[in-house]
Amino acid sequence: MNSTEQPWLKSYPEDVPASIDTERFQNILELFDHSAKKYAEQTAFVNMGHKLSYQELDQQSLAFAAYLQYLGMQQGERIALMMPNLLQYPIALFGALRAGLVVVNVNPLYTPRELKHQLRDSGATAIVAVTNFGNSLQQVIKSTQLKHVILTSIGDQLAPHRRTLVNFVVKYVKKMVPKYNLPGAISMRRALTQGKSFVYKKPHLTGDDIAYLQYTGGTTGVAKGAMLTHHNVVANVLQVYYHFGPRTLYDKEHAVTPLPLYHIFANTVSMMFIMHIGGNNLLITNPRDLDSFVRDLRNYPFTMIFGLNTLFNALLNHAGFRQLDFSKARFTIGGGMATQKHIAEQWQELTQMPVIEGYGLTECSPVVAAGTHQQQSFIASIGVPMPSTQIRIVDEQGQELEMGGIGELQIKGPQVMKGYWNQPEETAEVLSDDGWIKSGDIGRMDERGHFFIEDRKKDMIIVSGFNVFPSEIEEVATLHPSIVEAAAIGIADDITGEQIKLFVVCKARVGREEIKKHCRKHLTGYKIPKLIEYRTELPKSNVGKILRRQLRQTKQAQTELN
Repeated sequence: MNSTEQPWLKSYPEDVPASIDTERFQNILELFDHSAKKYAEQTAFVNMGHKLSYQELDQQSLAFAAYLQYLGMQQGERIALMMPNLLQYPIALFGALRAGLVVVNVNPLYTPRELKHQLRDSGATAIVAVTNFGNSLQQVIKSTQLKHVILTSIGDQLAPHRRTLVNFVVKYVKKMVPKYNLPGAISMRRALTQGKSFVYKKPHLTGDDIAYLQYTGGTTGVAKGAMLTHHNVVANVLQVYYHFGPRTLYDKEHAVTPLPLYHIFANTVSMMFIMHIGGNNLLITNPRDLDSFVRDLRNYPFTMIFGLNTLFNALLNHAGFRQLDFSKARFTIGGGMATQKHIAEQWQELTQMPVIEGYGLTECSPVVAAGTHQQQSFIASIGVPMPSTQIRIVDEQGQELEMGGIGELQIKGPQVMKGYWNQPEETAEVLSDDGWIKSGDIGRMDERGHFFIEDRKKDMIIVSGFNVFPSEIEEVATLHPSIVEAAAIGIADDITGEQIKLFVVCKARVGREEIKKHCRKHLTGYKIPKLIEYRTELPKSNVGKILRRQLRQTKQAQTELN
């Protein structure tokens, strides 16, 4: 295949250009300002029954930016955001960006060990966190460079009576706020109030300035911060806009965002893209609480939903969801993990919404390819490249393959990251001087110009859309005094896409539940092995490297040792 011919062009609808002007906005602030002014009176976000207009988001994020500058934070400093989908998130995010800061998105479910690594590696000097996770922060703060801690409670952006009720229930009834001690912590509500009286100074930001340090991993298991610039993010929002925009209702769109905004797919597509078209966005704080999720949907005239296979399957099996009114629903965008064909077909049969699947990498801000906006039913492919994006398939020697050839996908486009934070060697391994990034995914292109993923070159495991890196699991497992060696692989699962299987070599008898309990002390829930197999030895190469591929090819052991 000759990449300059771009044979996928024939797959583009006529109203989607193959190449676009990604310089329309110089930075995210200009992109945000455009929506804030154009759609000022319209609702931007809805959460727990409370609405936040574009104008209110503009005013509150400006106040927050002024407060951060009042604290003495300088352009380029890193600020961590650690919260689920709440109205506080976009306020904090755009406030931080308007102050010229670099945002470090943090999964609030991280264990103290995981949190400490990300805060230390990024050099974050401030954090905005929900009080539910104050205890985790307390355990690591002395090992970080944090100077400012800003805390918010779940219900803080709700109407006064509702705020009081929600915060009381969360803390005292559901007991979801473990005790913590963070001297000097600042209330976000207080910061917003005081910020209104402070002078805001707009920073000079270029497209090349870093907007996010978005952490991802690698085959080494060490989480790295992908440096996503303002231009990377703006370009990807515009790419998604031109690719999917013709199918939307633009400012009449009522989207549903259950995927966490700290995840780059939800951040760029579910949030930024919907804001760019002036849409209304329902934020789901806890999508695992399906009863509450369905109640929210019952009261919201949704027209599109963002999700992933695990969520689609869970909702399909919820009686309340099956009784909803889908008359206004139009389409679903799936990302984060591969959508299974039978799930997508059941979803469309019930909701009348086809699932249009996207593909991306954290390092690509993240969207690389997707099904077209004209698609009427599920297609088990990653679709065609975004506008202004090239994809090529190469063999192990880096030579480009002809159509139908199977090899590694490599991507080039304005959404490709600047590199990994303070990791020049890791950057050089995946990013070439001429802008091509190695995806680590094995794929092919068919005669229509559609791309397909066949396998992963990396040993990465994807559980419900979250990347899990085997060596991290293995490192934790071998901290157990009875485990000599460990190897983790992904096993296909109908619900989560993959589940983790751990192979262990033990020097003393230890039960499976004890191993899982040990892992829970150090790892987030989705990283806990579901299956454990005992071995007397693990397959290795002649230099002693554990051969995970061989383990994936062997049958699951039937022996139990408990």
